[in-house]
Amino acid sequence: MNAVCSGVWQGAGRRIALCDVGLRDGLQMEAQFVPTEDKIALVNALSAAGLAKIEVTSFTSPTAIPALRDAEIVMREIARRPGVVYTALVPNARGAERAIESRTDALNLVMSVSETHNLANLRMTRAQSFAALAQVVAMAQAARVPVNVSLSCSFGCPMEGDVAEEVVSDWVQRFADLGVTGITLCDTTGMAYPTQVARLTAQALARWQQLAFTLHFHNTRGMGLANVLAAIDAGASRFDASLGGLGGCPYAPGATGNVCTEELVHALALMGYDTGVDLAALLDAVARLPALIGHEVPSQIAKAGQRLHLHPVPADFAAIRERAQARAAI
Repeated sequence: MNAVCSGVWQGAGRRIALCDVGLRDGLQMEAQFVPTEDKIALVNALSAAGLAKIEVTSFTSPTAIPALRDAEIVMREIARRPGVVYTALVPNARGAERAIESRTDALNLVMSVSETHNLANLRMTRAQSFAALAQVVAMAQAARVPVNVSLSCSFGCPMEGDVAEEVVSDWVQRFADLGVTGITLCDTTGMAYPTQVARLTAQALARWQQLAFTLHFHNTRGMGLANVLAAIDAGASRFDASLGGLGGCPYAPGATGNVCTEELVHALALMGYDTGVDLAALLDAVARLPALIGHEVPSQIAKAGQRLHLHPVPADFAAIRERAQARAAI
């Protein structure tokens, strides 16, 4: 691609909306339970930082994901800011009931476009998942709650390999026919690459203009940011990202977390895009994570600081300069 050289990727104030999924996609992978009050505080911090959307939790069985067993309490007790969408992952009709009762703004449903991954991850065929999710869509529509569907493995399956673009399109169309408001194309295990992303994104935006498309990338093979930029170049303006770069996939050994929210905010700001996010406030939230989860986070911005986070000169710099000047005078 020649986009950087040609200036296509100079943002010129273009708005990019970010959804932080760290409290769901990230914390569900952590062995250490994060106390409920700390989850609530993190959501509130993300709201104050200016995130457009926050995936607060998952209304999955507490037995299946004990790390998120406090979903109702968290969703009910967060401090809601006008304009921020508070969403949650919902796996089934019971989860939808719990989410709606807890005043969730929007439901995020998930299934895989890969039959193998769907069976391994959800214990159902794709047809069975679709039938179950169609019921959830109907429930949400009756309650006037918007529905987004996340299609896992849209850019490749860790067990099957490449997934045909026609297969991805077929599942998008099925959910479009149900009347969902949005679709997330998920790179569940970091298999996507920029030219593939640009092609699939452009096709989706052109074909289903009534849908809000979000891109969800993991950084497993180091191409997360490159894939975001390729999607932006193709017209995308909505992305998932994870605070601290938390996350992973139990069915892809070595898979890392999502594209890091603060790294994405930092990079896009330097390129002139407007995310509406206060990076300093975001970094304050990231700084809380290691103590809560018991280990460092992947975020390089948290470790190295922002681009113009400068460092002091060496203690003997004056002497070094004097010696250099003396040599120059000879």
